[in-house]
Amino acid sequence: MKLTDELKAEIDLKTYEQLLSGWRNISIGSPIFQGESGDYWGKRMNELRNQPNGNEEHIRASKSIDWEK
Repeated sequence: MKLTDELKAEIDLKTYEQLLSGWRNISIGSPIFQGESGDYWGKRMNELRNQPNGNEEHIRASKSIDWEK
């Protein structure tokens, strides 16, 4: 999916937990995870995880997210 300014801003506003939840629960093959937008989604997750206490935030977020069935 093409990374528009609007989509980039939407991704930037998401918390790490929201990004991780989307990563886990949005349907496989979703256009959001393909092409430029998928690359940016992953890049943004890495940026947040590499901040101070990012790994602790990852663990907290991971424990709080329910896997959709």
